[in-house]
Amino acid sequence: MTFFRPFVRDKRPARPTATPVRIRPALDFSMTGLVYCSLMIFMAIAALNTQANLLFGVFGLMCGVLLVSGVISRLMLKQIRITREMSEYASVGKPLTITYQFINDKKFWPSLSISHAELDGVEGFVRQPQSYLLHAAAGTNATVPVEVIPKRRGLQAFDRYQLSTSFPFGFIKRAVERWHPDALIVYPAAGGVDPRILTLCQPAEKTGPTMRPRRGGIDEFYGLKEHRRGENPRFIYWRRSARTGVLVAKEMTQVAPPRLLILVDTFLSRRTREEHALIEKAIAMAGSLVSAALEQGLSAGVYAWKNGWTGILPTRGKRQRRDCLALLARLPLNVQHGPQALLEHSQELNESGTTTVLVTGRDIELSLSDKLRSGVMVISARSSQAAAWFKFESQVDFSRCVPTEQEAGIVD
Repeated sequence: MTFFRPFVRDKRPARPTATPVRIRPALDFSMTGLVYCSLMIFMAIAALNTQANLLFGVFGLMCGVLLVSGVISRLMLKQIRITREMSEYASVGKPLTITYQFINDKKFWPSLSISHAELDGVEGFVRQPQSYLLHAAAGTNATVPVEVIPKRRGLQAFDRYQLSTSFPFGFIKRAVERWHPDALIVYPAAGGVDPRILTLCQPAEKTGPTMRPRRGGIDEFYGLKEHRRGENPRFIYWRRSARTGVLVAKEMTQVAPPRLLILVDTFLSRRTREEHALIEKAIAMAGSLVSAALEQGLSAGVYAWKNGWTGILPTRGKRQRRDCLALLARLPLNVQHGPQALLEHSQELNESGTTTVLVTGRDIELSLSDKLRSGVMVISARSSQAAAWFKFESQVDFSRCVPTEQEAGIVD
């Protein structure tokens, strides 16, 4: 129950997938404060009826306590701000720790019993990020760690937050809004990948099921070539050089792992909650497959629609994983370009020795399957095989993973 109703601004979730956001009014009375005000009014009436000096004194004392409560609560919120310390990226469904640093810029007065709540970027998390500060001395900082769980992929922008307090007596509640911009990119949900799927993705070549030789290495003998000045003399083939009178050198091979090009089909024929959930699952499957392939030492890249056909060439390394997952996290709404266009435009990255994997949220029709080039592997989020190959945490709800900017227009 609040006293100043015009100041109350509670954002109630308009959709089942929305995160409830509570915004406190700038000035409010607690239940204890309302009871105290009722007793104060009762004391004023009794003093007027009896004209007793003692009752007038008690009424004046109660008014002074209420006034002091309002002044001190306002003083607690002055010259205090927060900064956030967090990772640059997170994953859907995995806990993330955000460390809030409360900075008290007051020279003499401490800040006590202050609550903090985020107002922007809340839709990206299961619950509204909130923290509580017990004490921050004048001119010092205090840190408060908070664990949150992201629920939507994409860029989550923090800016506006709210500080509130009811110190010292709990009669009056005050709240102020402050601003501090920050950003966090949330990767798609990461799941466990069955090793068998990587075996299926690796092409069988002449030198074996998993490797293919290339010139320029030091692994195996490839052939002979004329030795050039500046090349390593340890590879000179002295027996042949002595026989012919011309310096020749051994040319060695380097064994390169298979290359995976993962095509992500994000086309939506209908904007229903179920179709969006399947697309989000396909994006999460693609991200999990990229991570698993790179952990196994394979070269992997992705290709998808992102306001134009965008791709990352297959290679290896931790940076490659971050780039691929960042691309998948920011994939926009696609209602125009289907899987056939995806396959046609991806040929520019499909080099020799590259295995193409199409990850889609729908069952590919037979007419389209006939058009697929040989060697293209199709993984559908609807298939039972996908459920066996990819294992996601039970708390991951793909219907809630849709980026906030894509929520408008979804038919539940």
